[in-house]
Amino acid sequence: MPSGAMPFREAIRLAVEALRAHKLRSFLTLLGVIFGVMTVVAVAAVIEGMNVYVGKTMEAEFGANTVILDRYGIVLGLDDWLRVQKNRPITMDDYRDLRERASLAQEMGIRLEQSIPYLRHGGAELVNVSVIGYSPSIPAMGAGNISVEEGRFIIESEEESRANVVFVGYKIREKLFGGKNPVGNEIRIQGEPFRIIGVSKELGAFLGNDRDTFIVMPPSSHLRMFGPRQSLAIVLQPKPGVTLPALEDQVRGIMRARHHLRPDQRDDFGFIGADALKDLWGSLTGMIAVVALGVVSISLVVGGIVIMNIMMVAVTERTREIGIRMSLGARRRDILSQFLVESSLLSGAGGLIGLAVAWGGLAIAAQFGLPFVMPIWAVALALAVSVSVGLTFGIYPAYRAASLDPVAALRAE
Repeated sequence: MPSGAMPFREAIRLAVEALRAHKLRSFLTLLGVIFGVMTVVAVAAVIEGMNVYVGKTMEAEFGANTVILDRYGIVLGLDDWLRVQKNRPITMDDYRDLRERASLAQEMGIRLEQSIPYLRHGGAELVNVSVIGYSPSIPAMGAGNISVEEGRFIIESEEESRANVVFVGYKIREKLFGGKNPVGNEIRIQGEPFRIIGVSKELGAFLGNDRDTFIVMPPSSHLRMFGPRQSLAIVLQPKPGVTLPALEDQVRGIMRARHHLRPDQRDDFGFIGADALKDLWGSLTGMIAVVALGVVSISLVVGGIVIMNIMMVAVTERTREIGIRMSLGARRRDILSQFLVESSLLSGAGGLIGLAVAWGGLAIAAQFGLPFVMPIWAVALALAVSVSVGLTFGIYPAYRAASLDPVAALRAE
């Protein structure tokens, strides 16, 4: 043994040999670290994937530069829900007044939604079908998530004439028309005939909600069919150079005046926008991340304690080996570095296994529609933390090994 410090490569070789000699024990020792790394990587990947997916979906549904005036707005909790039940409906008179007075709006349109229990055609049936009223201007604003696969969307003349025309979701074509192009065919909605003018591309589910079983008709037809007392949602787009908050402030002033609200009274309407919903989603995922961090921290601490105990057992079992190495010239720092490298490798291996398990599980989940994006920072952080756990919890056993008296160690059985 050379008089200088033991080379790092030699320390790694000795550590690997020690771990290979006790494969099962080494693996069992790693379980806490494996679970911790698997959890942090999986949670980070799912949250990152969902953030991208939710962001794109929100922008497609609400538009990147639009805001929706709605009777309820964003409702958080039971108290909010109970309060907004008293809000006044938003009416066609409100809409007409906004069209005249909201000078900061470039464009606006109506959104209505009801549901019907079933829809039948040619012996086939779909249940829980959404019936939506969309102004023709809404897709032009980049809102409504309208993607035409066949035919076309509703036009202004059909809105003005209350035409019995519909634009249908992907599942209407697949389930009721056997996948054939239904454009030009008639379908009966609550006994009234409507001509199909277009079919949407497949949108898929969003957070478990079906987005392909729907029918869109002109708002005028929707109000005629489901009654004029429905509360409208009004989609608004600001003029170039006008911010969404500025448009909201102007619309808020108009609506408060129309609803005769005093300065000390709350708004009896709300605004919904992609940015607000993404912020809400970010708060939710932030809470999930905090909970996951707590679980991961406990798991890694438990894993670290297990590693420390196993390394203490290893020191006891290898006392004579340590004495022989010291008698052959190994310094205390050589013994210290060997056991530190061993505990770090042990924990690092757990990190790699946890990463592999997380990746495999996410790949399987992706086949069932779960979006994920594997962030590089999460991978690097998980591996760095796993090695740090081994290093931290390996200090005491390594110190004990390096502190052994060579003569006493040689006498150990």
